[in-house]
Amino acid sequence: MKKWILIALGVLIVGFVGYQWVSAKSSPQAAMGQERTAVVQKGKLDVKISGSGTVQPVTSEDIKSTVDTNEIDEVLVSAGEEVKKGAILMTYVDGSDPIIAPADGVITTIAVQNGERVNNGQAVAHLTNYKDLQTVVQIDELDIPKIKMDQTVNLKVNAYPDQSYTGKVSSVAEEGTSANGVSTFDVTIHIDKPDNLKVGMSTEASILTASKDNALYVPLDAVHTVNGEKFVIEVSDNQNQESARKTVKTGLANEDFVEITEGLTAGETVQLPQLATSGSSSGNQMRGMGGNGRMGGMVRMEGGPVQFKGKDGN
Repeated sequence: MKKWILIALGVLIVGFVGYQWVSAKSSPQAAMGQERTAVVQKGKLDVKISGSGTVQPVTSEDIKSTVDTNEIDEVLVSAGEEVKKGAILMTYVDGSDPIIAPADGVITTIAVQNGERVNNGQAVAHLTNYKDLQTVVQIDELDIPKIKMDQTVNLKVNAYPDQSYTGKVSSVAEEGTSANGVSTFDVTIHIDKPDNLKVGMSTEASILTASKDNALYVPLDAVHTVNGEKFVIEVSDNQNQESARKTVKTGLANEDFVEITEGLTAGETVQLPQLATSGSSSGNQMRGMGGNGRMGGMVRMEGGPVQFKGKDGN
């Protein structure tokens, strides 16, 4: 009896090992056999550059005395008071021209008192306009040549994730800041309607640098490059006809899609790299990332992170 038990146990072990071996051989090939494709689409392609920053007032400045060695007769405003441009803030004992508000805003601080003697250029108060706001974002030096005055900007504010704001580029810094070998430049964006926004809030800006209607596009990883030639693998509708390599020319690109300017028409089907699987070799994983075993994208991005819009503009 013991002998038969040992034989039965041996058969079970051999069967289990054989099953595991067959599964290991068949599973990767089944996954590898799943072909990924995409249809050439036609729609609107937007290229945007992103940057993060904070909300700042357009006007925030010290108000200074314009006469030398003179005595303040009367301070006519208090800290926290809202004033209009040209309003008289302080007068001098000797009747010299009074100190006036240089712009609309709020007097945030008062630095002198009645009877105090001041000198030319001395700060006597500070004014900030909390109704006219901007955001300053840092943009990589490689993207700065694409930034132009008055470009449209979409803004997201961390404090209000469900609200969208808009603005326009109002200035680009002439000098950059370098850190860890990377230089960035401050780009100032004037906010159109800064409702509810407060100075210091964090912002994320997407600056529209290029846009094209009725662009033909495919996923970025559908385009391969060998020796400077760009091509796609076109999948035929005829099951008896093999897929064919087709040379293409590209235009605008964002982080998801690339424009095809020559070589394809809307509705054609192209092959995408196979996805990497746990049982795939390192070469297969590389093909899943970039096609033909080459790391990275085959098409250089024309801008930073962007938004893609389809036919209906959404």
